[in-house]
Amino acid sequence: MALFFGTLLVCAQEKEKGSFSGGFESNVQWYLNDKGLKDQFNNPTVHPVDPLRSNSYLFANYKIGKWIFGIQAEAYEQQALLNMNPKYNHTNVATYFAQYKGEKIDVTAGYFYEQFGSGLLFRSWEDRALGINNALRGGRIVYKPTDFLTFKGIYGQQRTGFDVAESHIYGGNFDFTVSELMGWKTTSLSFGGDYIWRYEKTNILNPNFDNTTNGIGSRMSLSHGSVYFSAEYDYKSPDAVVQAPGQIDKRLIKPGNAILINSGFSKKGFGIDASFRRLENMSFFSERAAKGNVFNDRIMNYVPSLTKQHHYNLANIYVYQAQPNVLLAGTNFVKAGEIGGQIDMFYDFKKGTKLGGKYGTKLALNCSNWNALSGTYYINLPQDYKTDFFGFGQRMFTDYNVEIIKKINPKWLTGFTYINQYYNKKYIEDATGEINTQIVGAEATYKISGARSVRFMGEHMWADYDRKNWAAATLEFNLNAMFTVYAYDLYNYGNDLDYYRNHYYNVGGSFRKKATRLALNYGRQRGGLVCVGGVCRFVDENSGVSLSFNTSF
Repeated sequence: MALFFGTLLVCAQEKEKGSFSGGFESNVQWYLNDKGLKDQFNNPTVHPVDPLRSNSYLFANYKIGKWIFGIQAEAYEQQALLNMNPKYNHTNVATYFAQYKGEKIDVTAGYFYEQFGSGLLFRSWEDRALGINNALRGGRIVYKPTDFLTFKGIYGQQRTGFDVAESHIYGGNFDFTVSELMGWKTTSLSFGGDYIWRYEKTNILNPNFDNTTNGIGSRMSLSHGSVYFSAEYDYKSPDAVVQAPGQIDKRLIKPGNAILINSGFSKKGFGIDASFRRLENMSFFSERAAKGNVFNDRIMNYVPSLTKQHHYNLANIYVYQAQPNVLLAGTNFVKAGEIGGQIDMFYDFKKGTKLGGKYGTKLALNCSNWNALSGTYYINLPQDYKTDFFGFGQRMFTDYNVEIIKKINPKWLTGFTYINQYYNKKYIEDATGEINTQIVGAEATYKISGARSVRFMGEHMWADYDRKNWAAATLEFNLNAMFTVYAYDLYNYGNDLDYYRNHYYNVGGSFRKKATRLALNYGRQRGGLVCVGGVCRFVDENSGVSLSFNTSF
């Protein structure tokens, strides 16, 4: 803080002109005592001790010349929103940094965010909706001697709540763009490499694993015209496996690895993209015992699920979470990672054709499939496993869907979606049951005039297990470019337990003007997973009034 304000004072004395920027965000919820929501024993859900809660963030940056200074304060009053990390409490300064950004060198001291490659080996980032902020407190140097070569070096301790983890993280990265060196115009070719070193000394007596865990990765990317291809391989050195939160098993020492391949073709009116990924023991935390925590706390790498991100509510009840962990729980429940991928395709039927009609028709197809790794698993002591490199074991998740978007006339835009899902609850949630679902959704938007429009969505899910059938409807009215109001209801009418046949209704609206947005809503939150970009957090069922405000300056 002395460095921060001292530098501002020096700059002011020199009478240089700088610029301020920043923002404020607050998410407030008043939880109501809703006796209609019941637990598994038909008892009303427990009302929070502190019913009025909020997560608020105030951040400011000051830029002068080649220098940037930043600070962020956070407040969680009276407590953080439900299911957030309990380490987020009260009010305090959360992050701060000073950065010098020149033409060839970029130096940061304080808290910073960084990502190597796709993030499978290392990523630090912030996502407030998920309660993730795993910035590093330390230093980063970026050196770019030429336009085609970049080096990065980092050191830090990872943020956890308002403190930092008891480990030290070092890393290096380089990116080499061959096409920039050669002056190619239509072809792009680049290579990269990463190294991560985590040092954590545990309190385990006579550990037979190193305090240091090393990670190394390599990648390449190639594109020419409409065709592109990329591949990445990451390796994590042998380390103690954690099968349950807080339980470090010094008898099972295994390495980890990841392969990610992406390829596709895209041009006007047609595109296809295919991804393949294999993960084995690839969860990575700044503290070993943090593995398995439900708050994404102290997570060092970014392992999102590679599936379609649906915009229909019912399609997001059974969402896949990536499975990079090891679990040897019994002869019928073993896993050491995942293998699978997805294919995404779109095609635009041209205007004036039989299928395109006057305004054209858009068709999108997507399929994803994920399995556990096959191999030989030894569940009795001493535990061990040997996986098949390209072996597909127990099926965990599939999603096949088709979407058609059709413009009827200048006023009407319609859409239809069919989704078929398989969800293995045992392997994904460590629960019981296998669920097959079929979902249909239809939507229509009517443009009244200017920015004024009304939109309707109807959905239905048939499920053969768990909570069975659902129906849902959404009505949204855009009064103009600033005001929007909406109402929706998810009805679990097919549940075998009558006290679970709930309506999860919600009504609300939002106002947006320039860089300011205010939203207010009242209703019920369905319990389960809430996901952003393929990363999820669990939320309990609740009912209440929510207020969200954010602005930037």
